[in-house]
Order: sequence, then C-alpha cells, then structure tokens
Amino acid sequence: MTTYRILHVTGSPFNDFYYGLSYRNAQCNLNMAPYVPLLQNFVIAVVTVDGQWRFPSTLNEKDFDAAKPMPLAEAIQLITAQKIDLVMPHMYCIHGMTHYRALFDMLKIPYMGNTAEIMSIAVHKDKTKAIVAAAGVKVPFGEILRHGDVPTIPPPAIVKPTCCDNSLGMSLVEDASGYDTALTKAFEQADKVIVETFIPPGREVRCGIIVKDGQLIALPIEEYAIDPHERPVRTHVEKFPELDANGKFLGWPKDWGTRYWIVDSNDPVTQKVQDVAKKCHVALGCRHYSAFDFRIDPSGEPWFIEAGLYCSFDGGGGIPYMAKASGISLDELVATMIKETLNSKG
Repeated sequence: MTTYRILHVTGSPFNDFYYGLSYRNAQCNLNMAPYVPLLQNFVIAVVTVDGQWRFPSTLNEKDFDAAKPMPLAEAIQLITAQKIDLVMPHMYCIHGMTHYRALFDMLKIPYMGNTAEIMSIAVHKDKTKAIVAAAGVKVPFGEILRHGDVPTIPPPAIVKPTCCDNSLGMSLVEDASGYDTALTKAFEQADKVIVETFIPPGREVRCGIIVKDGQLIALPIEEYAIDPHERPVRTHVEKFPELDANGKFLGWPKDWGTRYWIVDSNDPVTQKVQDVAKKCHVALGCRHYSAFDFRIDPSGEPWFIEAGLYCSFDGGGGIPYMAKASGISLDELVATMIKETLNSKG
C-alpha cells in the first residue's frame, strides 16, 4: 500500500480559544493514526498565539515544550525539506482557514479540504447566504448591521456576528427590548452583524457531502438535540462549556455523544436536506468535502443556517460519523480524501 507523508497543521495565532480548539482536534485525529495506516506517516506543525511555529514529535506537553519555536521563514525551510505529500489542516480561526491555507498554495503542497478562496467566503455568513440563496436555497430573511444601525426585523430574531462559528456572539431575541444586549454581544466579535428572522423548531440538522471520483455523495444527516421551550437554539456555551481560565478550549462535555444522532434514511426530511446540501456545495465551489447546517421548520422545509467547511478525521461526530452511518469506514474515508486531494487542480 502506498503511504503518504502528511503534515498536520494545528494551533492559532488569533487567541487561546481557537488555539485550544485546534490543538484538541489535532490530538483526536492523531490518536486515530495507530488504527488508520494512511495516517501513520506524519509531521506535526503547531502555530502558537504569538505566531511562532513548532514541530513537536507528538502533541503531548513534554514533546511540545521540547520543540524549538521558530519564525515563519525558518518553518518554511523545514517544511520544504520534509518532502510532504499533503497537508491536513486543523486550524479554525479566520487566519488559519484562509492565510495559512494560501501559504501551502504558494508552496505548491496540496491540502485536504476547501481552498483558501472558498474558506474566505464561508467565514462570512452574509456572503455565504447570498450565494446559496442565488442558487435557490431557502435562507432566513435578514439584514446586515454596523455600529449605530437599528434592526428593522421584528422578533423573534437571531442576532450573530457575520464572521464567527460555533454560535460565538449569537443570541435569540424574543422581544425588541433584547436587541441592545444582543447587538452589544455580537459587536464584541465583529464589526458587522446579521439580524435574521428566527426559524422556529422544527429541528436542526447537518448534512455532510464528500466527493469521490469527482461525484458528490450526500451522507446520512445528523440531527442535534433542541427543544422548542428549553433549548430553541444551540448556543456557544452549550457547544463549548469546557474552557480554562484564559478561555482555552479543553474538551467536550461527557454527555456530548447524546446530543446528536443519525436521522433515519426513510425520514421525509432526509432527501430534502441532502438535495439542498448538494446545491450549497456546488454553489460555493466546494471540493473534497463540505457540511451544512439547516433548520427544519414545522412544515418540514429546510432553511440554510451556515456552512461548516472543515472536517476532523477522528471517528467522532461530523463527516466521519455521518460517513460511518452510510457504511464508509474511517480508512476508506481518509483514502478517498487523500485521493481527491492529490488529484485536485485548485
């Protein structure tokens, strides 16, 4: 079997939260290496919050501390000497999803996942919504606000920054008196904010798309636990409750696995969501894989929430979880993604 030298790029120059989130996801991926032969030949690169690079042999604390910090120019020299076949990116901050991917374009090293250009669109929710809406996908009616603007959409409404994932800075406003607090919270994260009509539950689901031999495969859809009264939206606190005193991400709650499940393939919503997810993938120009979140209104119609154009190959939730439900093992998924990556032309 052919083996490939994979560079795992993790960390964040942005802040402790994104650094910890990225580091933890990379650890989970590397923990699978003993069980997935194609993942066993690797190099690790960690970008720290000060922008320095380290190349530890593992991500345990001792090996990380022993690794020499170095500037970008020196890191590039080391990377180019390693004869890397492809990069597996694990960075989730805006710079990590855009600038650092573009770096590997310049180095002519292929990387798994969507291009820096596509990621630069997907990190801006307003641009993403406009593109998928133009493709005929239903999106909640919304407006873009800047500091000093007054919302015109009557509650209930969702207020969120245009450029944050994981519900960071997001609020559900149920009464007009709640707008001031919600806008303040959102503007702490970004200079532009989306206010959009709240799509009542219903349900909330995610659909993953993978590309195999150039063909789109819609995976079984994943549903998230929400409750019309107790938990009508999935908040940042619910998704990421385990942080240290500095806001560094530490891990997931023990009951994380009970908060999502695979929807029965015979459920009427499955085919609808899969068809719409394919539309989103094509409209945005995605490659290799993609994932999209939707609200399902009480009449059973899917409404686009956002794109999640990243993947953690740790065998847990997300695309590997959905792939497993369709009979695709982690080995097969990784092999498919490597093949698509090496065959990509941009």
